[in-house]
Amino acid sequence: MELLRGTLDLLILKTVGRGPLHGYGIAAAIRTSSEELLNVREGVLYPTLRKLEARGSLRSEWGYSETGREARYYELTAQGRKELKAEERDWRQYVHAMQLALGGA
Repeated sequence: MELLRGTLDLLILKTVGRGPLHGYGIAAAIRTSSEELLNVREGVLYPTLRKLEARGSLRSEWGYSETGREARYYELTAQGRKELKAEERDWRQYVHAMQLALGGA
């Protein structure tokens, strides 16, 4: 299933908010938590991670993955936690409004 424009930031922030992860781990966690419905491609994931880091929502450091390979691990900053709360609130309001408009709430 294709992601709606603007939702990847929220998904990444929520996923990383559970604990530091490398890029592959973030993509896998999103896939698993969505019951395999959402698949984030590398060509979209890594530029978004860089964008979130550049604006101060994430920070990263190099470490080693469970397979022993070097990987960049991402974690939320204080700014990222604030952004996550605001984006979650906005998303829930949007979903509620759509449910009302579609007659399902």
